[in-house]
Amino acid sequence: MCLAIPGEIISIKGDDALSRSGQVRFGDVMREICLAFVPDAVEGDYVLIHAGIAISVLDEDAAQATFRALEQIE
Repeated sequence: MCLAIPGEIISIKGDDALSRSGQVRFGDVMREICLAFVPDAVEGDYVLIHAGIAISVLDEDAAQATFRALEQIE
């Protein structure tokens, strides 16, 4: 079983699809994330992150629903 969490892309760097990365915000935390698997993602998009790699793009409603569910776990 794997766990992926949503984050918001704040900035993107790199033009090459395989080395593309971005600063992604998880609440108050920012991390550098590999964006190679989501070539269409743009700044402001929400992405699902697993092991430092964005694996899919989410719409904002789905991301917010996930945030609410995670808050209930705490």
